[in-house]
Amino acid sequence: MDVLTVVIVLAALVAISTAIGLIARAREGRVVTADGLTRLAAIDLGADVVYGEFATLVQFSTEFCTKCPATRVLLSRIAGETTGVVHVDVDVTHRQDLTHRFNIMQTPTTLVLDDSGAIAARIGGAPKPEAVKTALGIALRRDHGHYII
Repeated sequence: MDVLTVVIVLAALVAISTAIGLIARAREGRVVTADGLTRLAAIDLGADVVYGEFATLVQFSTEFCTKCPATRVLLSRIAGETTGVVHVDVDVTHRQDLTHRFNIMQTPTTLVLDDSGAIAARIGGAPKPEAVKTALGIALRRDHGHYII
């Protein structure tokens, strides 16, 4: 290969990698509403798990997740400030059944459950406070449609 071809191939690879990274970054932390048909029983997460009276923030983490501690702090703070809302952190390192069942492709992933345990919304990646509050609003209103906020 000549030098010009190598430069063009490298430039194309850099452009493609950059585009993929920007798309992944744009999708992270977005709220996706769920149909509200899938329910998650507290016992599926652990024997000592208790759901909130109005909503539950279920965070899926792993041992090596770098964004999980900050997400844990954020979700715990929001749950503490919101009456009837509980934060539950589930380490899926040894719970592959949950990663397959709920299609967990990255950590942290947060499922927002309504008072019946139905999945109202999902946030993939590290959420922003506004996204968590939007997802909680969906769970509290029970308007679990198929749209992206």
